[in-house]
Amino acid sequence: MANSRTDKSANQQHKRGKKGNPGGAGKKQRQNTQTTALAVRNVQHPAVQGSRPSRHPQGAAGKNGSGSQAARGRNAAAIRAGKAPAVRPAGGNARARSAAAVRTPAAAGEQLRDYSLIFIMLFLIAFGLIMLYSTSSYEAAIDYSDGAYYLKRQAISSAIGLIGMMIVWMIPYHLWQRLSLAIYLFSLLLVVLIIPFGHEVNGAKRWLYIGPVSLQPAEVSKLAVIILTAQVISFYQYHKLQTLKGFFITLVPALFQAVLLYGITRNLSSAIIVVAIAICMVFVACKDYWRFGIMACGVGALVAGALYMVTHQDAENLEFRGMRLLVWLDPAKYADGRGYQTLQALYGIGSGGMIGKGLGQSMQKLGYVPEAQNDMIFSIICEELGMFGAVSIIVLFIILCWRIMVIATNAEDLYGSLIAVGVMSHIAVQVILNIAVVTNTIPNTGVSLPFISYGGSSVLFLLAEIGLVMNISRSIRLKELA
Repeated sequence: MANSRTDKSANQQHKRGKKGNPGGAGKKQRQNTQTTALAVRNVQHPAVQGSRPSRHPQGAAGKNGSGSQAARGRNAAAIRAGKAPAVRPAGGNARARSAAAVRTPAAAGEQLRDYSLIFIMLFLIAFGLIMLYSTSSYEAAIDYSDGAYYLKRQAISSAIGLIGMMIVWMIPYHLWQRLSLAIYLFSLLLVVLIIPFGHEVNGAKRWLYIGPVSLQPAEVSKLAVIILTAQVISFYQYHKLQTLKGFFITLVPALFQAVLLYGITRNLSSAIIVVAIAICMVFVACKDYWRFGIMACGVGALVAGALYMVTHQDAENLEFRGMRLLVWLDPAKYADGRGYQTLQALYGIGSGGMIGKGLGQSMQKLGYVPEAQNDMIFSIICEELGMFGAVSIIVLFIILCWRIMVIATNAEDLYGSLIAVGVMSHIAVQVILNIAVVTNTIPNTGVSLPFISYGGSSVLFLLAEIGLVMNISRSIRLKELA
């Protein structure tokens, strides 16, 4: 009886304790829930090592030390079982340990290695060498008694370009930001040196010869404009770029370079590409698109006015540029003169059909298309590989530009993003202009097809630009893309 009374009294006291402190159990339960939540928050996934440290490294459990001891116990058990600790222990040095983990390469995330970009670039170079040999072997055998003359020179330039690309890949791209003005001034100097030291080829004085090596300063100018324009936009920042003054200041380097190129070398195509690169970079960084609409309307008005003047004048009184406009409007009318190259290129495109005549089976390369290994190599691709081959090459260029755009979107700063945009714009504009010229969509002007047309300077500096993009991609971590 005494024991039953004691048990009954204890039960009554326990019930009174519950009634007197109704929130005690709930409060304790909430504390346990918070401790569990904090522990779960600190769990690291094996594929994402070194994620950001918790804002509360000690957590609620650190107040009484029980959560820290439990975490240490679980980690010790995991280590004995041969597994990675799942829960980061809380303690006085947790924040220091977390910061040290973030500074390690593994904690910062794995570097982005864009193998698709590298593969496409290497494929285009290899394909370009094959097509260059197929296109130029006949004329090279006649002119130099060596069918592989152009192939050997282009292969050497490509090998040097690949080595240069690897070097640029390893150099932090912010170094070029500090040297942007010096590089731009050096490119201007090279263009000016054409006046006393330039070498004339086919009536155009556009090359500098340093011993046996030739250099086209226009290719240096394109890279210099990309580097300096990115620096100018980064310096003015976003809000200053939206003003009319900041907008035009960013275009001054490209406009000055273009005027100098055209004034000294009469290279209209390179001048257009330089300005187009800068406009694309400013377009990406500027939100006021109405300015570009006004610019497009202005260019359209100039073209319409030029066409009106050309068509209402005697062809004999027109200069070289005016005649090109007339040939563009009606190439068959000038088939024996300035329209010959355009017509022969169109014949090659049309005769290729859907699948082409076969590699090496072109007829137009046998002296019918002048300088087929340079600007008109796309017509030989269409003739030998057909529409299928032509579309495949276009798709590869689209994927290449897309991969560069992905890198530009995820670059760690504005300058790196703009550099990638400039490289993408350079490749895209040059591909569009080359194909448009070959298909007579725009008047004939000398624009090479990137990585494929013959030209040592072009492939050298294009590969240097790819090296810049790959260096920018090194700052991108895979966890940032997740």
